[in-house]
Amino acid sequence: MDLVIATVSQGMLWALLAIGVYLTFRVLDIADLTVEGSFPLGAATAATMLVAGVHPLMAILGACLTGMLAGVVTGFLCTKLKIPALLAGILTMIALYSVNLRIMGKANLPLLQQDTVFTIWQVGGLDKSMTTLVIGTVIVLVVALLNYWFFGTELGTAVRATGFNPHMIRANGINTDNMIVLGLLLSNGLVAISGALVAQSNGFADVGMGVGTIVIGLASVIIGEVLFGTRSFKNCLISVILGSIVYRAVIAIVLQMGMPPNDLKLFTAILVALALSLPLLQARWNKFRKGVH
Repeated sequence: MDLVIATVSQGMLWALLAIGVYLTFRVLDIADLTVEGSFPLGAATAATMLVAGVHPLMAILGACLTGMLAGVVTGFLCTKLKIPALLAGILTMIALYSVNLRIMGKANLPLLQQDTVFTIWQVGGLDKSMTTLVIGTVIVLVVALLNYWFFGTELGTAVRATGFNPHMIRANGINTDNMIVLGLLLSNGLVAISGALVAQSNGFADVGMGVGTIVIGLASVIIGEVLFGTRSFKNCLISVILGSIVYRAVIAIVLQMGMPPNDLKLFTAILVALALSLPLLQARWNKFRKGVH
């Protein structure tokens, strides 16, 4: 039971990353690698502010703002300088490595003696994993509801339409460049919040903790879509959150079965590749069955 609670709680913290990746990968139709820099950026900002004595909630807000700024930088490179979105994300990600080192002053910043959002709100009788689960669930639900509300507004619908059909949205007089920047801003803000929460949960921030986060986010999105469907935007948000939990459960299971931790990135990459190729494999299997009959 302890393993289940710990797995679900971690899945909730990483679900914000998954939602952020979903906004760019599915809504904007952009493969944004900025997340590999904005995730540790959020962790570095929050950790530095906590060490300076700032309230944990303010540290999370500060992390969100710096993540949004990173998204704006990528959006500026992509829309104003006409750099391809993939390359723009890579450039921002590389730059953020140095920025994160500047913020923390060193490669690793421990938070062992600092108050975090999980210690100041720890309810009597609940252990750390249960507290993380409760707080993580509340934050994810609030974020999911705000996203559902925002993307139902006129502005949010314009962002979704930009990813779906940019020619149509431009014909309606809407500046697609602004919509892309807004989408990247929201996405990386959520990713940075996830980084801040994970850092506070783990008790440290590290400059290298963003390596592979794009694959983790994609794995959560794809697994959620395959298992729980994409019937509506609300269903997609729920699927992404559940996909993050399932991904964490899969990782916990393979570790319990004896897989070396060093092989986790390889396992995740293979898992995402298989999930992405499922529609093609299913179509070929159906064609094969029809041929047999």
